Amino acid sequence: MALRAILPVAGEGTRLRPHTYVVPKALVTVADKPIIGHIIDSLREAGVGELVLIIGPRGERIVEYVQSSSPDLQVRWILQEEAAGLGHAIWCARQYLDGSPVLIVLGDTIVELEWAELFRCPDNVVGVHPVSDPRRFGVVLTHEGRVSGFIEKPQEAVSNLALVGLYLIRASQQLRDALEELLRQDIRTRGEYQLTDALELMRQRGVSFYPFSVQAWYDCGKLETLLQTNRYLLARRGGPLQREGCVIIPPVYVAPTAHLEHSIIGPYVSIGSGAIVRESVVRNAIVQAGARVEAVLLEDSVVGANAIVQGYFHRLNLSDDSEVIIGR
Repeated sequence: MALRAILPVAGEGTRLRPHTYVVPKALVTVADKPIIGHIIDSLREAGVGELVLIIGPRGERIVEYVQSSSPDLQVRWILQEEAAGLGHAIWCARQYLDGSPVLIVLGDTIVELEWAELFRCPDNVVGVHPVSDPRRFGVVLTHEGRVSGFIEKPQEAVSNLALVGLYLIRASQQLRDALEELLRQDIRTRGEYQLTDALELMRQRGVSFYPFSVQAWYDCGKLETLLQTNRYLLARRGGPLQREGCVIIPPVYVAPTAHLEHSIIGPYVSIGSGAIVRESVVRNAIVQAGARVEAVLLEDSVVGANAIVQGYFHRLNLSDDSEVIIGR
């Protein structure tokens, strides 16, 4: 039986606004494809054959993208009607927590790892990475190689091992039972049902968890980290590129249907399909599909699909279908 993966992609992506006013966060482009496209590529390497998408408003666009880009995978989806936390999102997919192993991967997080090494770990496994400010994350405590506690966004510095949004749950029926317990007793943290609390309840009931160190972990939840992820992926995958009349400084990704004219592009730039860049200098930026950039200096910026930028700028965060014209 093919390995199943559950992807919660219902989040509104408030930290990525204005882009997420018009497109679901999972479909925001980084490097050469939407965030969820990179995640699915990695899951395919892991041997996943079935995807369960937990979607929110406008989530049908995510389903359409996944079905069209991944015809080799069995795709199911569930609507999370209430934004009540990650634990609630996974609870919505409880019918797929049937005792068989399942991967849970957050839909705004890109990780790269050796899957074979992960699967060699015994029992249940949670991906972790050291962070400087653990108050923003769920964290784990460890003792003798095992997880000895899960805490959601601790205010005290009890651990710097943050949960990265990657979970291999072999005891999926026990996870379902723990989530049911949270909702039945209305156990919330910061007003929401947390997956971290369900995992801690499982641990207290005798279920073992092991931490797995993930070296490459990129959270695409805000502009700065989206551009950081873009840089990382381009450095890993971007190759040499030439366009007549332009200077290209790698790493850069330019879609085959994009048009470049008299411009300096790079480093760390991705340009989507059908985009037009004329007489501009663009570096450390994402220019999404169909956008037009003319006569600008564009740096540390994200330009949404079909947006238009003309004039002289230093930094932009422009959503889809926008238009900005500045006289020179």
